[in-house]
Amino acid sequence: MMKSEEYALMPLLFGLTLVSGLIDAVSFLRLGHVFVANMTGNVVLLGFAIAGAPGISIAGSFVAIAAFLVGAIIGGRLSRRHAAEAARLLVATTLVKIVLMLLSAAIAWFFGAGGYVAYAITFVLGISMGLQNAAVRSIAIPDITTTVVTQTITGIGADLPLAGGTNTRLRRRILSVTVMFAGALAGALLLYRLGIAATLAAAALTLLAVSVWAARLTAAAGPRYPA
Repeated sequence: MMKSEEYALMPLLFGLTLVSGLIDAVSFLRLGHVFVANMTGNVVLLGFAIAGAPGISIAGSFVAIAAFLVGAIIGGRLSRRHAAEAARLLVATTLVKIVLMLLSAAIAWFFGAGGYVAYAITFVLGISMGLQNAAVRSIAIPDITTTVVTQTITGIGADLPLAGGTNTRLRRRILSVTVMFAGALAGALLLYRLGIAATLAAAALTLLAVSVWAARLTAAAGPRYPA
């Protein structure tokens, strides 16, 4: 991986991280206590739901996991087919994600987000997140997974001088965790003030702006990833 390409993709990766926190806030707080980005949390919630914990939907968790797998399968096939153009693929899949987010916003706007409509919105958002994860995984830039920060936080602690490490990517790791937190905070605030449709639309437009920026940086970065 060329350093210029990695740096060119940073705005998009952090934008995706921000939106992941935002969308998980929307899905957890409005779509029946499910996650569409954080599958670890979703699997744990499914266990709670099966055990009879109140307020958690077994069906919603299954829908989120199934949709995520569908998106990951599609993203995996695309990543293997276009392995030589991983940077362009990430931008392209992000544009598809934006369309899916706007579709979710439209569904919420016209039909609300209750009952079976919540499952439809969860499914669409879950596909977008699975697609995103597969594309990001194919690039494999360290410490920026865009959907979970467990390993990132582990790296912050395990690589500190106190633990015998050097933590050369400390700033990147801290920024990744901070951006995820900011996305979750913004998602909750926007959701309570604007509603689910407007929140999803705002997130999609924000990601579109970041995607355009990243596309320009990527085009200026020179050669793409080797096959």
